[in-house]
Amino acid sequence: MENPLLLFPQLNISASKDKSYYKVMKSTIKEEQHKASKPGAKQKRNRLSLLLQKPEFHESDHLGKPGNLAKAASVSPEEAVKWGESFDKLLSEKAGLDAFTKFLKTEFSEENIEFWMACEDYKKSKTSHELLPKAKTIFETFIQKDAPKEVNLDFHTKEVTSQNIHQPLITTFDTAQNRVYRLMEQDSYPRFLRSDPYLNLVKGRNPNRPTLRRRSRSFTVNDFQGVRPDFNFW
Repeated sequence: MENPLLLFPQLNISASKDKSYYKVMKSTIKEEQHKASKPGAKQKRNRLSLLLQKPEFHESDHLGKPGNLAKAASVSPEEAVKWGESFDKLLSEKAGLDAFTKFLKTEFSEENIEFWMACEDYKKSKTSHELLPKAKTIFETFIQKDAPKEVNLDFHTKEVTSQNIHQPLITTFDTAQNRVYRLMEQDSYPRFLRSDPYLNLVKGRNPNRPTLRRRSRSFTVNDFQGVRPDFNFW
């Protein structure tokens, strides 16, 4: 059986001139609408995250293994410390954005950062002809009801965005993007700063190498009550 990853082109959402991102997104949406009528469609939609990731987020990622969240050997502790200065500082650097995205994947909320990145790419559109297809793709992927990667937005924001989607402007998604940004800044970002992978980077540790711990010698008399020594251990 062919590797399913080979069936999809690698996508780079940061490249405003690369239209393959939106073509793949459209075909994925149609496929998901067909699957939605079958039992277990909600669970199947979660698999879309494997198809719409940037290339560096594919085979090397393993959910549930914190050591793989930040393969950033080139990131110095000083640079990692700067990520803690502000959420904007974290997202402005590629290594920080990558590490935060991988962290969100462990919380199954990567749709938030993907929506934010899609909006950033949308605002780089050079002509008005680019806006309509991009706007529809973003709306159908992240905002409309039961979208494959639906983000958490209030009813009013969804309605306003829906009304403006037919004649989109560069600012069409600004309100929705700001709300998702604030959600990540106030909720996910603080947890990222407390996560082991980030703390390991700050301390200059290799996130993929387990830390060796020395046996503590600070025992008390009570620790040995009723315990027979095992001399073979030493």
